[in-house]
Amino acid sequence: MILFRKFRVLILMVFLVACTMHIMIDLLPKLEKRAAGADSGDGGCQCAHHPGGEAQGWAKQRARSAAEAGWPNKHTLRILQDFSNEPSSNLTSHSLEKITAAGDRADSFRRTGPSAGKADDHKPLIGDASGGRTASGHGASRLAALFEHPLYKVDLPSLTDDDTLFNVNTDIRFYPKATGNQGWHNEEGNEDEEEFSPTGEVTAESYPNWLRFHIGINRYELYSRHNPVLDALLKDLVLQRITSVAMKSGGTQLKLIMTFQNYGQALFKPMKQTREQETPPDFFYFSDFERHNAEIAAFHLDRILDFRRVPPVAGRLVNMTREIRDVTRDKKLWRTFFISPANNVCFYGECSYYCSTEHALCGKPDQIEGSLAAFLPDLNLAKRKTWRNPWRRSYHKRKKAEWEVDPDYCDEVKQTPPYDRGTRLLDVMDMTIFDFLMGNMDRHHYETFEKFGNDTFIIHLDNGRGFGKHSHDELSILVPLSQCCRLRKSTYLRLQLLAKEELQLSSLMEESLLRDRLSPVLIQPHLRAMDRRLRLVLQVVSGCIEKEGYVNVVEEDLVGDTATHRGPGHR
Repeated sequence: MILFRKFRVLILMVFLVACTMHIMIDLLPKLEKRAAGADSGDGGCQCAHHPGGEAQGWAKQRARSAAEAGWPNKHTLRILQDFSNEPSSNLTSHSLEKITAAGDRADSFRRTGPSAGKADDHKPLIGDASGGRTASGHGASRLAALFEHPLYKVDLPSLTDDDTLFNVNTDIRFYPKATGNQGWHNEEGNEDEEEFSPTGEVTAESYPNWLRFHIGINRYELYSRHNPVLDALLKDLVLQRITSVAMKSGGTQLKLIMTFQNYGQALFKPMKQTREQETPPDFFYFSDFERHNAEIAAFHLDRILDFRRVPPVAGRLVNMTREIRDVTRDKKLWRTFFISPANNVCFYGECSYYCSTEHALCGKPDQIEGSLAAFLPDLNLAKRKTWRNPWRRSYHKRKKAEWEVDPDYCDEVKQTPPYDRGTRLLDVMDMTIFDFLMGNMDRHHYETFEKFGNDTFIIHLDNGRGFGKHSHDELSILVPLSQCCRLRKSTYLRLQLLAKEELQLSSLMEESLLRDRLSPVLIQPHLRAMDRRLRLVLQVVSGCIEKEGYVNVVEEDLVGDTATHRGPGHR
């Protein structure tokens, strides 16, 4: 009996000690904050940054960064943005991503990200045409000549309220206070916030660039050809200070949601392979790594093809310590950071595949490349519909999809909504060509904006598995085009234009990619592969025309509005 009582007392003491430790841990950030405020002699050390030494004071630095950031009790839910090919894409690994309020904004004018450093000052952004190098070798810009061609000046139909994603006067306002941020206007320490805090009646021009990008989306395009907001948004993706980071839920590989000081958000895909590494020939398409440079190149290719269906993407060199580890509230992500034997900062996060110490992402010593893709409007404001790609692969090691064994598969697709009318089938053909030029076999689903019904474009999301092989052309990607033999006239004429020697797709891509901060984005073999694949696309179209006739293959879409309403099955 006495032993039993002693055992109970022992258990109680262990419980009390554990509770005491938890309380002390919770109070530690506040105590550190008071100590930091009382100590005015530490005017900011300008010492060199050593990842190894930083690891020794890991817990202390974590507590200090928490205190300095001023983590609020109430977090703001970002409701204006989203990027994914899944309806639940705004979810993170710890429920919904929350962003800071007072602490982040009070510090927004004192610090800038490392990407704004002197090392990158010589790299022009995509909008800096005057400062960018050209690929022609004759001092003239092939890209400028391309965009001056009449095919790249075709006007869109007049837009009505039904054709725009948002009505600026009624649908959307940039007031973070309405999203739960109760510390926005004119409070102590918030004087500098007025740059992002419109008061009274404001115009759309005063909104942040990410919001202006959202407002510009319409039935026909994500952005207009010469919209200055696009260049400004790309610049923001590179230079805006990162205030919050969390893992994106879902997906097979690690992706991070990054929030900026102007409340914009972007999807970050870190560098996993060098530009020279090709996908091994024995790898299945569904087991390959996603490439950050493929996301960047896909945006530029989409723009050169004049589709304008890929959200803006820019490359950025990120400091893993200051811009990921020190600003994340995702404990699952934070716990995966470590120092490698080579004294580099590494982390691996959590995901379905390739998230382990064996596949860790390591910096040099703590710098890592990555792509940042601007979020699309949040699903609460602009719902999107997810469609299964009719030519989706089996994603099985032995089974084949129906379209791979049935030569008449396209005839069935043409009789199935939404491919039996409108332009959806033609949009799929555009997407097929886009994927073939990149070598992307991983197009299992696609999305459209629900507001526009079936009469709108396909959003080209998630292009990370492109540009994996330059020595091999996967002709199976072109099966939809060879089976259906349908193509827009505008697309066909642009492909012919891009194949001309005086322009040349590879040279245009090289010139466009030179303006990204991570240039060179693609190595020469990948650029040459695009020219080769473009010729193969034109050969397939020529074969279709020879077999079925020009008028039955090439769909007129450049004169009048009649082509818009013709069904794909029309003969």
